[in-house]
Amino acid sequence: MKIRLFAVGGKMPAWVSQGFNEYSKRLPAEMTFELVELPLGHRGKGADKARAIKQEGDAMLAAIPKNDRVIALEVQGKSWSTEQLAEHIRDWQMDGRNISLLVGGPDGLDPRCVQLADQKWSLSALTLPHPLVRVILAEQVYRAWTVIQGHPYHK
Repeated sequence: MKIRLFAVGGKMPAWVSQGFNEYSKRLPAEMTFELVELPLGHRGKGADKARAIKQEGDAMLAAIPKNDRVIALEVQGKSWSTEQLAEHIRDWQMDGRNISLLVGGPDGLDPRCVQLADQKWSLSALTLPHPLVRVILAEQVYRAWTVIQGHPYHK
């Protein structure tokens, strides 16, 4: 199973790439985790926020493979424990499709992306910086995999 994280924005600090890569490389060959960065919509003085969100949504919708299970990272989504994430990953593996995780830009996901989602997942009721979300997702996917394997990392 391939998991792709579609995240709006680029030019992240080195620690973000290092953290993401550290956890994603720990996963086995049968469960790869890949980051796909999408361009940030134009923002600036006098810029139309709705237009920026639409630009980001257009890029994201064009990038998501057709048959993937889509999970939108949304404040309004359901909160999952690590054990629940492990159960979801087991279900996703049985489903046989690859996974697309969606993280929007500074103003959130385009509503079209949210509507496309098979599931909506909230990492926290807290507002998290987008660079940190990438690292948290990679670590939690790895941690959930260790739960599935009965590995002591989770303890």
